[in-house]
Amino acid sequence: MTDTPAFEAELDASGLNCPLPLLKAKLELNRLASGAVLKVIATDAGSQRDFRAFATLAGHTLLHEDVQQGVYRYWLRKA
Repeated sequence: MTDTPAFEAELDASGLNCPLPLLKAKLELNRLASGAVLKVIATDAGSQRDFRAFATLAGHTLLHEDVQQGVYRYWLRKA
């Protein structure tokens, strides 16, 4: 088992297709304070590309990502 970052909020976007996981994550990040970490769980393979690009464009930090058996997990630190 790998060490994963601590997080203040978690969003389960399982079963949602692009762009919904990203849109829901953006709304959740808006509620969080700067520096807070959001963990996102998704099942859409396209979410890897989306979350990487979103973090870069929005200035957030993608701390860690993990994929196991078609489940994608992301830890984003809000800018």
